[in-house]
Amino acid sequence: MPGDELSGELVLLVNPAARGGRSLRALDPVVRRLQDAGRTVSVIVGTSASDALTRACTAVAEGPGALVAFGGDGLVHLAVQAVAGTDVPLGIIPAGTGNDIAHAFGVPGRDLVAAADVVARGKPRAVDAAKINDEWFAGAVACGFDSRVNERANAMTWPAGMARYILATALELRSFTPIPFRITLDDQVIEREAMLVAIANVPSYGAGMKVCPSARTDDGLLDVLILDAIPKGRFVRLFPSVYRGTHVGHEGVSIVKSASVTVEAPDVIAYADGERIGPAPFTCVVEPGALRVLTL
Repeated sequence: MPGDELSGELVLLVNPAARGGRSLRALDPVVRRLQDAGRTVSVIVGTSASDALTRACTAVAEGPGALVAFGGDGLVHLAVQAVAGTDVPLGIIPAGTGNDIAHAFGVPGRDLVAAADVVARGKPRAVDAAKINDEWFAGAVACGFDSRVNERANAMTWPAGMARYILATALELRSFTPIPFRITLDDQVIEREAMLVAIANVPSYGAGMKVCPSARTDDGLLDVLILDAIPKGRFVRLFPSVYRGTHVGHEGVSIVKSASVTVEAPDVIAYADGERIGPAPFTCVVEPGALRVLTL
């Protein structure tokens, strides 16, 4: 029931590939902790993303106590497609490599059993979600340099893990040129060359990059970061500061807030919560209170 964190079955949506499959070792202890807290648990493992989403939507239609994503931001993104705009809360067991959405809601990322306690004892909190075209997202949309790195890394078969993204970053930086953006906000239009544009509902994405450190999940607004065209050497020196959130004080970095954002730019692919959405132009619109997340 809405508002009663102790009622209803928990449907656990599992990504078996999270952290290279290593997270599955924690699945049994997580399920036991939820059961020890008096919760009934069922598990969904889809054969593909589309199959998992179909199963999740079917489960949500039956009115469970919560849909719980056992994985990283990508799986949370999939789960949000099923629960946004409904009364069914979202629980998060951050078992992926990038867990920025869970972090935004105070869910422990290193101890999955502790995260299970948040799900078992938490209460639904109404927060914002947003749509990019017709797809929901809970975290952030990236477009520009970082999304081109994603495109390059996804086309590579070697090396594995984060090393692939490091190599893709170096290769993309070598050939990258600033992109002419047209950004339409609620009350203004911005036209300029930029390295990237990020549209965020949470402070961080990309496994800990505090791109929009002042973003809030319940203010009815999206934070829009624009990194102007700057020399590549300066970009390389600026990049580490994004993990501390101190980049916002640098010249060429600006952040504005808006409920609606339309981005037009050539040869730019948008990624939302780390998932490929498609080419610009696209529009993001915040939906206040569209999501209910289990938090303490």
